[in-house]
Amino acid sequence: MVAIYPFTALRPAPEESANIPSVPYDVVSAEEAAACIAENPKSFLRVIRSDAELPDTPPYDDAVYERARAVFTEMQEKGLFQKDDEESYSVYQVEDEGQTFTGLVACVGVFEYQNRVVKRHELTRYDKEEDRTRHIDAVNANTGQVFLLYRDPGGLRKYIEDAVAGDPIAETTTVSGSIHRIYPIRDPAVIREITTLFANVPSLYIADGHHRAKSAVNVAERRKERGDLTEEATRFMGVLFAHDSVLIHGYSRLMKDLNGMTAEDFLAKLTTLFTVREIFSPDLHASTIPPMAGDSDRYCMHLYVAGRFYELSHPIDPATDAIGRLDVSLLQERVLSPLLGIHDPRGDPRLDFMGGAAPVADLIARVDSGEYAAAILMQPIDVNDICSIADEDGIMPPKSTWFEPKLLSGLVVHLLD
Repeated sequence: MVAIYPFTALRPAPEESANIPSVPYDVVSAEEAAACIAENPKSFLRVIRSDAELPDTPPYDDAVYERARAVFTEMQEKGLFQKDDEESYSVYQVEDEGQTFTGLVACVGVFEYQNRVVKRHELTRYDKEEDRTRHIDAVNANTGQVFLLYRDPGGLRKYIEDAVAGDPIAETTTVSGSIHRIYPIRDPAVIREITTLFANVPSLYIADGHHRAKSAVNVAERRKERGDLTEEATRFMGVLFAHDSVLIHGYSRLMKDLNGMTAEDFLAKLTTLFTVREIFSPDLHASTIPPMAGDSDRYCMHLYVAGRFYELSHPIDPATDAIGRLDVSLLQERVLSPLLGIHDPRGDPRLDFMGGAAPVADLIARVDSGEYAAAILMQPIDVNDICSIADEDGIMPPKSTWFEPKLLSGLVVHLLD
């Protein structure tokens, strides 16, 4: 069962809550972060992407982590952040395009990760894992949260939603128009009830933040070896959402070339592997194209090449396991690797990805510009399938899911002492 913990939060000063929060460290390049910082010198990117202010320094140099610690300390000393006087949970609410998402900000023990109570469906890359490990250790804080899902045993989601009271302690609006609000939960009785309710939840599932979670575990292990492990350092910060309250989008693939083939050659090979049907007049404002087949027992994806869309479908063998039933698995096994020579989807420079609710028109524009030779739109994966794969300790192909809401960094910070 799940154990969660309230903590004494570090928060932006009320007058700064619209200025400090930023996108997570891993969704912007150093150059993009530098541009954001130039526009807003109070951006939390100064802490979580400190390499953006050191353009002539290797990204994993000691100076990068020293800079993060120095800037974070300076922001606290200047009063841009304030530490609470007592432990609390917080409600993290996101309002986006008429929908409201409500999660709980809480700490989870690293031992829950080690014991697989916190379940994952992605592999972590050592370089990214080591980077966040050094960052967390240097700044002595979880500066970003892990996006976690739970299966509601009944009434838990509503209890958290009902805990929202009064004005938010922090609020900010993103460039895209989503509104992010934080409501602290300080009533000891409510804190106890939420803790008790989560004790009836068997597992948590990482939706986003696999590297942040593993890095927090690494920090705890290293501090234990050094003899300076505190209780707070045995925990990491998460935002917990009911698994059926979030959105999942597909993660499209964009290929820079067709491995020496013409579009006609590529299509000819695909017709030996799939049922191929041309799609006319898709909704360019939508983020995906609905399957024409309308059959859950078929793989389905949509190819854009040479100015036209095609549906690629194929029956699913009933004996295929949960991971093998994923469209992304078939795409890698039947198309990317054998036809296009893309054997490592994590690292091949000929393959890029587009996730989220970006409209179909954006994908078309990137291919029509000549930047890419073709693109394949993927259907979203059902959240129950993701949880089931994680329950079986399965590892999904990289870039299989795009979860929303996308959370900001810097609205709540968990200090490790």
